[in-house]
Amino acid sequence: MSRIDPLSRFLHRQAGQHGPVMLMYHAVTPGTDRPAWPWAVSMRQFRAQLDFLAASGYATPTMAELAEPGRVWPGRTAVITFDDGYVDNLAACAELEQRGMRASWFIVSSSVGRPPGWPDDGRPAGRMLNAAELRDMHAAGMEIGSHTVNHARLTGTDDAQLQRELVDSKAALEDLLGAPVPSFAYPYGAWDARCTAAVAAAGYAAACTTRTGWALRDNDPYRLRRLTVFNTDTAGSLARKLYFGSHDVRWRDIARYTLRRLRRV
Repeated sequence: MSRIDPLSRFLHRQAGQHGPVMLMYHAVTPGTDRPAWPWAVSMRQFRAQLDFLAASGYATPTMAELAEPGRVWPGRTAVITFDDGYVDNLAACAELEQRGMRASWFIVSSSVGRPPGWPDDGRPAGRMLNAAELRDMHAAGMEIGSHTVNHARLTGTDDAQLQRELVDSKAALEDLLGAPVPSFAYPYGAWDARCTAAVAAAGYAAACTTRTGWALRDNDPYRLRRLTVFNTDTAGSLARKLYFGSHDVRWRDIARYTLRRLRRV
């Protein structure tokens, strides 16, 4: 496990008091070099982060389990999620299995086994996870959820397209897996009240956004919050994110936060 600075370790001692968190990953690239794409992490980073979660006693349920009505999570809990379904996630899945951890994957149904069909923003090249790989992951205890048919920005769709993106992706993935697909992630983190209502009407039990904060803060299963893991995150910055429930964990951010607290005293 990577060494964590004493202050980050000290802050993290109080992590978990506000309830579960969700972590959002995309790609995990081989080796030790920092990836250029902000939403990717190196395998060395990923292993260090998993080791920190394991050593710190985090439970890692699926998102569907987190959102079960009446379920209580008294200890440290971190739902690990992956958006899009890049083929390099297979190695990440193996690392999770080795540690007895689970995660939730949100898959774009029209791109299964194919290169991504949405605009390139520097994301990894190559194909996405294919049907056989997704079935194997599901059989290993990983959750497979939906991320629409086409990675569509749902707030820009009309009602008919919105329904197709939600209903058709769910049906395609359920047919592929032979199992229910209860969970959804909004592409680009774009959602509004119309979208959440449509997600519920399509039969999903829960949906996650990219808003920061504790996962269950809004008491709404269709507005679960997540913390993004970026290419710059170390085990130390992840520890601070888990404590603050925020992306604003640079040392200058923490200094400002501390000053604000002191002024209130």
